[in-house]
Amino acid sequence: MSPGLIVLLVFAAFAATSLWLALRVHRRSRHRQLAIGRVLDAADALEDRLRAARSELETVAADADNPVLGAMQELLRQRLWLQQHAQSASLESLQQIRESLETARDRIDVQLRRVDRARAEASP
Repeated sequence: MSPGLIVLLVFAAFAATSLWLALRVHRRSRHRQLAIGRVLDAADALEDRLRAARSELETVAADADNPVLGAMQELLRQRLWLQQHAQSASLESLQQIRESLETARDRIDVQLRRVDRARAEASP
């Protein structure tokens, strides 16, 4: 094999490896952006639900017992964390945050169903 052919093969192998690594980094970046987008969507959904639930729950719960206040504070903490750490967080961490936001939204829904049942039972 001629030295020129060896150099060409080494260069081709280097170029192929570089391209593979670049595509892998791009794919990870895309997965991260999708995960961040899912977290933000979950946070937005929770915030929308909390805003809608606030007045309903305030009519039946004292401020100290109102789960909306605590949930709004937790949502703010999650958003601040995301702003500071989203680019360096693992995909698993982002998924856990999204799941915690969805769980919080589910808890608010449970509280709202209780309010609706209590109102229905109180109505003549």
